[in-house]
Amino acid sequence: MYNFFAYMARMKLIKRWSLMKSIDNENIAEHSAQVAQIAHALAIIKNRLFDGTLDANRVTTLALYHETGEVITGDLPTPIKYYNPQIRSAYKELEVVANEKLLSMLPPEIRDDYTDIVMQKEDSYEHILVKAADKISAYIKCVEEMKSGNREFAKAEKSLKKEVEAYYEYPEIKYFCDNFLASFKKTLDELE
Repeated sequence: MYNFFAYMARMKLIKRWSLMKSIDNENIAEHSAQVAQIAHALAIIKNRLFDGTLDANRVTTLALYHETGEVITGDLPTPIKYYNPQIRSAYKELEVVANEKLLSMLPPEIRDDYTDIVMQKEDSYEHILVKAADKISAYIKCVEEMKSGNREFAKAEKSLKKEVEAYYEYPEIKYFCDNFLASFKKTLDELE
């Protein structure tokens, strides 16, 4: 009996933005799905418009599993996670241990396939796109909360906008933001 996918099913129980008063609660399963959609789009944009040769399906899969360890660690709020380099380093180590534990819950015959997905190479281009998609998704959450009148997300929105813009050196990321982000500020009627 292997427990990996039972743990993955618990992604829907891990709440994001735990220190923030949210109008619409978000869990890591929902967040990972949105990050996967955005990362997939980034890979396709890179390939179609900027001479890329990325495997968009692989990028999507990496994004889908980018929060895997949080089913064990929970989602550590950003102000704590980035409070100082020692905490950030310790949390990174904790994520590795959590991911290794989860991988041990897979049959040995397929474990290597998942190891390549769960233990992502941080220096790969695919990982850069996943990290950018993660930041874009967080920014979108802030925009949606602000659109609903929740000023609790005002500072986070400004901060995340700068973090997203820092990725503009990658033309596919700037293209996505220039062409898609403004629509998240619209109401349903305005989208038509």
